[in-house]
Amino acid sequence: MKRILVVKVTSLGDVIQAQAVVGDLHRAFPGVQIDWAVDDAFADIPRWNPGVARVLCAPLRRFKKMRSLSDLSAIASSISDLRREKYDAVLDLHGVYKSAIISFLTRSKRRFGYSRVNLGERGAAFAYTHRFAPRHDANAWDGMRRALSETFGYAIEPVPPTVFSIPKPKAAPDAAKDTPFALLFHATSKEEKKWPAANWIAVGRSLVERGITPLLPWGSDAERREGEAIAEGVPGARVLPKLTIEEMAQHIDLAALVVGTDTGLVHLATALRKPTVMIFTATSRPHFGVQIPGVCVSIGDEGRAPTVDEVLDAIASVERRP
Repeated sequence: MKRILVVKVTSLGDVIQAQAVVGDLHRAFPGVQIDWAVDDAFADIPRWNPGVARVLCAPLRRFKKMRSLSDLSAIASSISDLRREKYDAVLDLHGVYKSAIISFLTRSKRRFGYSRVNLGERGAAFAYTHRFAPRHDANAWDGMRRALSETFGYAIEPVPPTVFSIPKPKAAPDAAKDTPFALLFHATSKEEKKWPAANWIAVGRSLVERGITPLLPWGSDAERREGEAIAEGVPGARVLPKLTIEEMAQHIDLAALVVGTDTGLVHLATALRKPTVMIFTATSRPHFGVQIPGVCVSIGDEGRAPTVDEVLDAIASVERRP
């Protein structure tokens, strides 16, 4: 194959973890051009992958509520971009209406999608000429890699390939002055996925005792206030300023340790092979967690939050000693 389009449009963690298939495909088909279709909100992610030639930003929100000529122009432009290349295969790794529409609009003769029973929205099946079934004997990311390798007949390495090249900042972030530092991703979009503030304070104090500065990122005013409450209980901890996704990625790239809930940026830390502890409280650790011995560990599970001691033990298992 000479050209492949991968369609995975959301969300942040899903787009991050799916990037590993690019490394697999390049090894399987030397010289292949791989493009990626994604929601414009997450377009930075495939742009950080040197193995992706073109990033197609689908204006998905405008498809739902077209209100002006500029919306129509953006939609027409995105369709034109989709049809600029003749793809030997289109791989829809999402399986819902919006990804199916993107796949269908390419007019490729070989459009691969999940079998109907495995689709997020079963009506999306109209778009595909070929089907594959995800593997359920592995986590979501490894299962996806295995399903594609079986469909196209190539072998994969057990550990997902590292594929990201994060842009270097124009100036060193202030956080770089506090080395080593740990990023504590306490914030999450769902209340049930949170870990108690008292637990974060206990972990933060333990890190400070070992000479590691805890830094607390945030995305909303509520998350900033939660971070400030944690920092008040941890002498030396700092709440970061509001950062873009790229700035956050640059901080992750410099961090000595990342500890956080099951969120997209913590998945980025695992993809960058940073020492990472991922905390599960309300989602399935076997399905969404990542385990790379000595590098990344996931603890807790759906309905069972880990204790502070479990998190500290997990940190010790991935911590890199001088």
